[in-house]
Amino acid sequence: MNTKSSLGRLLGAAAISIFTVAPAMAEVEFELTMGVITSPGDVYTAMTQGLPERILSATDGRVEVTVSDSLVAPNQVAGAVRDGRLPMSAALHTYISAEEPRMGIFNLPGLINNIDEYVKVREAFWREDVKQIWGERWNAEMLADGAWCPTALFSTTPIHSVEDFKGKRIRIHNPQTAELLNALGALPVPMPTSEMVPALERGVIDGGLTSICVGAAMELPRVAPNVQDWAMSPVTGWVILVNKDTWAELPDDIKAQMTEAMAELQEEAFSTYQTYVDTAVAKVQSLGSDLWVAPDDLKAAAAAEQYAGPAYAGWYETAAGLGVDGEAYVARVREALGK
Repeated sequence: MNTKSSLGRLLGAAAISIFTVAPAMAEVEFELTMGVITSPGDVYTAMTQGLPERILSATDGRVEVTVSDSLVAPNQVAGAVRDGRLPMSAALHTYISAEEPRMGIFNLPGLINNIDEYVKVREAFWREDVKQIWGERWNAEMLADGAWCPTALFSTTPIHSVEDFKGKRIRIHNPQTAELLNALGALPVPMPTSEMVPALERGVIDGGLTSICVGAAMELPRVAPNVQDWAMSPVTGWVILVNKDTWAELPDDIKAQMTEAMAELQEEAFSTYQTYVDTAVAKVQSLGSDLWVAPDDLKAAAAAEQYAGPAYAGWYETAAGLGVDGEAYVARVREALGK
């Protein structure tokens, strides 16, 4: 028996089999970079990290997306798309709520209190509203949106009453919550999420507000063992954006493929949301902490007019500067919620 000849026939047959079974992938025609924010453990990260594979598969290999969290600062990922510095980004509404207040309705005290209310307002009008805003003010096409895990307050000492906020230095990420905390007697401290652990260790801050999923993944309970839910800026939205000029350059068939893939991503982001939350709560418990949820009467007390008033006043003023009737906009949110 000619071993070499037999081996050659086997290898040849295997090669034919491989090329027969493997799906045909076209050459990469478009290479896009997407800026993201570092946020371990959150549904946002799971969706954005899996996006390149979705797009590559949906377009049969014609579009390749590279994800990066180091090209621009977290609060610049939206602006980078508008300016053309990045073709794509996964941006947070709350980071631009000082510039465009309608992006931060969920930061207003006592207005939207949980993911169910967030989804209700989103589906009533808000998603299409902000999609238009992204297009008009950020030169961006909104491909998908989602929500971060609920916001939790991680602190070195318990904050279980309105009085407990007094004098506490607390990390925040939006102007409305800053106004609320200031009215409660706390000292709001703007700070990137990545700096929270060393700041807590050194006593620079006494606590910080962030997604419970991110806080659990960062193991914040090791330095801030008190984990509380005060429904302050309870749910933060995020979006997948592409620069409009970049989008216009893509062939129609690719745009249709990407649109379908992003619709699937969006559906998964909301349908799996609670799984990420449950995993985070379990992780917090494994670190020796429990999630303390403020009773409704305490949440209402912390969002009373004397404390929430400045947050709303500032929001209305910013909205008026853009020609937007802020009070009518808030009334629209309340109507959607039946409040």
